[in-house]
Amino acid sequence: MKITNVYTEKYKWPKAKPIANGTHVFTDNELNLVVVETDEGITGYGTSWEINFAERMGRAILGEDPLNNERLWKKTYVPKFMGRKGNSLWTVSAIDIALWDIKAKVAGLPLYRLIGGSREKIPFYIAGGYYARDKGIRELQAEMEEYLSWGANAVKMKVGLLSMKEDAERVRAVREVIGDDVKLMLDANCSYKFFEAIEFARMVEQYNPYWFEEPIDQDDYDGYAKVAQKSNIPLAAGENEMTRFGFRDLIRSQSISIMNPDAECMGGVTEFLKVAAMADANGIVLSPHGQQQVHVHLDCAVPNATIAEFYPPQYDAKIYEAFENPVQLNQDGTVSPSQAPGVGLDINRKVLMDFRIK
Repeated sequence: MKITNVYTEKYKWPKAKPIANGTHVFTDNELNLVVVETDEGITGYGTSWEINFAERMGRAILGEDPLNNERLWKKTYVPKFMGRKGNSLWTVSAIDIALWDIKAKVAGLPLYRLIGGSREKIPFYIAGGYYARDKGIRELQAEMEEYLSWGANAVKMKVGLLSMKEDAERVRAVREVIGDDVKLMLDANCSYKFFEAIEFARMVEQYNPYWFEEPIDQDDYDGYAKVAQKSNIPLAAGENEMTRFGFRDLIRSQSISIMNPDAECMGGVTEFLKVAAMADANGIVLSPHGQQQVHVHLDCAVPNATIAEFYPPQYDAKIYEAFENPVQLNQDGTVSPSQAPGVGLDINRKVLMDFRIK
């Protein structure tokens, strides 16, 4: 089998209503695909935050066997010419995911079974609780009540945009409506300084958060250590970390209890598996961030994944129409990957055709 073509498809559509976290405002949804075609008619799909270098990198792997993912990772990840992180590594990630899609399709297996098969389903949390115009305490509570009606036993909410006092009140209100038995995650999206994160953690400890995610800048390893020393809330981080070397340094900070690697940006499935093993050897559990079509497979593949992130229709309703085999929730508070061979990124082009931008 040989790679015959590598190209991109980019789609973008507006959100019904803009939403925000502690740092950013989101007005649109995007789906960036790298498509890898082979001479045997099997096509692989990969996705990332951006794929600007896909066609250039694709030229380096034309004629190669797509099953040789380690060899092709090294051919695409060339820091001297393409840079170490950011857009270049995001593109490497998308290509790597597409290669694993091909490999799983050749094997006739869903990705999670090909690379580990640790479980058939995993508990999920709803990644909600964003800020939005005209969304006050009551609206936030109603949102969380809806998630509970879906069978969710864990929910996440954003903090960091408002004053600490206002956000602490929002945390109190959510805990009040979800009860004591539902896990509550807090995500600051790097919005605090380390001393502010310590102060906020003390304000909300009484509401028993399951984790405090990215309280400070993703590169401030010393700051994470300072927060961990002063807070009783477990810290989570890693969605902005890249390569196994970045995660090695994050682990060495001895501050993170839960890591949130994102295969779309940190190096693809190939690099994710190395990070998962490294975390497992250090007693750290995983809850991967981002594209659930891919990450629910990774959640169910490795033994140290603890809970899956699931984005609700309030975040992006069209995403459930965009894929041929969308991830769906089970009624017992768990989520399962598709049983179709591959990674799960085969798209419904009829749904997306009006939103293609490249």
